[in-house]
Amino acid sequence: MRILIGGCSQEISTFNPTLCEYDFFDILRGDEIGQEVAKNANSTYAGAISELESAFGDDLELVFTYDAEGTAAGPLRHSAFLRIAGEFLDALREHANTIDGVYFSLHGSMGTPKQLDPEGYLLEEARKILGQSVPIVISMDLHGVLTAKMLDNIDGLASLHTYPHIDFEDTGRRAAKALVRIVRDGARPVAARVRIPTIVRGNELITETGAFGAQIRQAKKLEENPDVLSAGFFIGNPFTDVPELCCQSFVFTDGNPELAERGALEMANDFWPNRHIMQAALIPLEDAVARGASMAGPIAFTDAADAPSSGASGDSNAIIAEMIRTNYPHTMLAPLVDPPAAARAHELGVGATFRMGLGGAQDPRFTPLELDWTVQSLSTDPVHLETWKYVQDTGPTAVLTSGNLTVVVTSLAVMLVDRALFFANGLDPAEFHSTIVKSPHCEPQFFDDWVEINLNVDAPGATSANLKSLGHTVCARPMYPLEADVEFSPKTELFVRV
Repeated sequence: MRILIGGCSQEISTFNPTLCEYDFFDILRGDEIGQEVAKNANSTYAGAISELESAFGDDLELVFTYDAEGTAAGPLRHSAFLRIAGEFLDALREHANTIDGVYFSLHGSMGTPKQLDPEGYLLEEARKILGQSVPIVISMDLHGVLTAKMLDNIDGLASLHTYPHIDFEDTGRRAAKALVRIVRDGARPVAARVRIPTIVRGNELITETGAFGAQIRQAKKLEENPDVLSAGFFIGNPFTDVPELCCQSFVFTDGNPELAERGALEMANDFWPNRHIMQAALIPLEDAVARGASMAGPIAFTDAADAPSSGASGDSNAIIAEMIRTNYPHTMLAPLVDPPAAARAHELGVGATFRMGLGGAQDPRFTPLELDWTVQSLSTDPVHLETWKYVQDTGPTAVLTSGNLTVVVTSLAVMLVDRALFFANGLDPAEFHSTIVKSPHCEPQFFDDWVEINLNVDAPGATSANLKSLGHTVCARPMYPLEADVEFSPKTELFVRV
């Protein structure tokens, strides 16, 4: 049993003005994928491979091809995507007519200025190369944008069931189970989806505690049915402004279109009434800083509008600029992407003092904050995330201080989903009164469990949870909350591969 393995993943914000490049991706070729999987048990690849090995034992041959893992960023330069797509597809060609099934690990929120459905394009071209009879099953992030072109070219799909994300391995395992059902047991997949005209953000999307958890529990219940190959719910990425952006439910069954349609409709109808509460409760910037100044602390200021993990540039100084303007009376800790400032610090060395504007190095909506800075420490070491099994290159990095403000300045945008960047540079957020957190939701133990309050700030940025402020021009309209009055007449779309 020869199963082909590959993938291509990235999440972008259309509203980040800086295009990202080919070198934003970590590329693995051939057996390098298997070697990387061995280092990371909590990955979709690891889950899929474990399930395939369990199902087929010694009768399994894994055919590793190509994997491109991109950091979240602004739109991918189109020429860079064409290069990645060419490499991805070239790696498949030598295996045409020699394989029994395919597993691809995708995210679902890529985008270029000229290609608004990159994953759909890759799957359509892969289908041309591999043929119509070879089953293709994929896994996706629940922030992905599932498209008709994708569904037209796949036989199965598993999406993440958790937010914040912790079930990468389980998602890969569920995708592989569906593939096994098809290639070994002869399952005949049929899929239904229901698109819902809303985009969402906020605490109610946390699957353990929020209203959205109900849809995930419905999906899991559906998956207990032996006729269901997979079920899930996409909340989409509101920052990837593409034609099919929306929330949507999906169900894959073994030859049972009525069951697929019924399950997808039930999830969609249950979700729609909660669209109003699935929006972020934001505090105006000036009010948040004023509240923080009056509190004993420690305090977290969530700046989700500049979350690199969601595709923002990471160079917003909006909150610290307001703190400086109002003479904030407490110690402050913040991350910031500013390659020129990091380079200047490395040039001058530890202990040096220099005056320079900080922030707005990539996104022109932010005005550099000009202060006198002292270089406290320097680093070029990679950062290991606390629970996610990722190692991140921050580029030349410096810890700069100015009065009661401490800033960790990186040259590259990195995921700030925990405290790893601070710890790697000898800083503990618990020792500061106020920490700026550039992630919409971190696992509770990182901040929420020990801070006095986490203030969700309505700051400007490419990944603002104030969705009406972003400026969508491509997604279907009307779309809640971009329009207040939106009607929903649920209908299913059925996909049956011949």
